[in-house]
This record gives sequence, structure tokens and C-alpha cells, in this order.
Amino acid sequence: MDPIQETHVSEPGLLVIDVAARDDETVFAFRDVIAQMWATSTDDRTTRDPGRPGVRLRVYADLRQALPRPDTAEGESLGTP
Repeated sequence: MDPIQETHVSEPGLLVIDVAARDDETVFAFRDVIAQMWATSTDDRTTRDPGRPGVRLRVYADLRQALPRPDTAEGESLGTP
């Protein structure tokens, strides 16, 4: 994976999540759960490192932009009291 750039974590609430799993399905299941809670940049392509098991995926998330839960009243969102 490429090094994390300072701009990706320049403010509180910004995350870079490097995910490693056995297969694409597992990595994408994790990515989809994160994408339901916070604004994320999603990628549809995993990487494989020669000689290392599994696949990897980088996800960028912004915890400041919580998405509304489907089961909450309008205007409420995760991460807000």
C-alpha cells in the first residue's frame, strides 16, 4: 500500500483504514458496513502483495459526516448525541 498522505488525516475525524482479509468478499463486507455509517471513499479493487496471503483495501472515512441510520428519525445520525 502507498504511504498515508498528511492531507488524508489533516483534521480530527479523518481516518485512513487499511483492511486486510483472506478474500475480496470479506474486505468488501467490512467496507460496506463502514460506508453505511460515515462518508467514505470506496474502492472496488483490492490489492495483493506477492508472497503474502490475502487481499488489502484502503478506505478513507470522515467521522464528521455521519450518515443517518435508516431506523432513526429524520435529522438524527450516528455519532451525534
